[in-house]
Amino acid sequence: MGNLFCCVKVDQSKVAIKERFGKYQEVLEPGCHCLPWVFGEFIAGHLSLRVQQLDVKCETKTKDNVFVNVVASVQYRAMADRANDAFYKLSNTRTQIQSYVFDVIRASVPKMNLDDTFEQKNEIAKAVELELEKAMSAYGYEIVQTLIVDIEPAQNVKSAMNEINAAARLRLAAQEKGEAEKIMQIKRAEGDAESKHLSGLGIARQRQAIVDGLRDSVLGFSINVPGTTPKDVMDMVLVTQYFDTMKEIGATSKSSAVFIPHGPGAVRDVATQIRDGLLQANNLRTD
Repeated sequence: MGNLFCCVKVDQSKVAIKERFGKYQEVLEPGCHCLPWVFGEFIAGHLSLRVQQLDVKCETKTKDNVFVNVVASVQYRAMADRANDAFYKLSNTRTQIQSYVFDVIRASVPKMNLDDTFEQKNEIAKAVELELEKAMSAYGYEIVQTLIVDIEPAQNVKSAMNEINAAARLRLAAQEKGEAEKIMQIKRAEGDAESKHLSGLGIARQRQAIVDGLRDSVLGFSINVPGTTPKDVMDMVLVTQYFDTMKEIGATSKSSAVFIPHGPGAVRDVATQIRDGLLQANNLRTD
């Protein structure tokens, strides 16, 4: 009906290419237009101005001889002011873009190792976008965005990469565990040394207290009991200590059997041996 009354409609986000007797005339904007077909005017075709996306999967080889599949996503659209070039100069836009993507990826990726390929995805995308902009602008197309959405090596290569990563993490964990054990041993040794130091201080203070107590006892006994000498007092103290020791041995149910001579003479011998030992020690210190 529209052609009968010489009227045509152009939808929004599209343009129409007008020809007269097979020759390009103009680009028709969205809306209603009058084309008298009797004068040879007609619509040669429509061109969408919407952003379109093309996903290109390219197989290539890295510098370290690993084959990978690189998936690039190209977003493009026709420029309204150059719609005639976009309509007439290219017969298959998607195939043309795919060819340029193949060319750039297969020129860029072989210069990189596999690990660098993952790290430099943005550089590859920029190289593809720059080449496409330079080539496609001559045909009336604008490159909106270019992305490298996936880099996929073979399954055995991915498994090997995962194993390398796992081994590196296990090695790091072993190092950290060794450092932790080292720190624990150092802290344990420091604690043991500090414990022994404090124990030594305690024993020294205990012995000093015993000496001070004995001295005070000897002095007090000598003053309160006239005619006694310090030797008599020490003998009495040693005998008392001897009987206290015997009492503790007998009171302990888990103590082992101890065979020692017992009797007044034995007590005197013990006191004599202790006293002689102390005197010998004093003589050695003075020498």
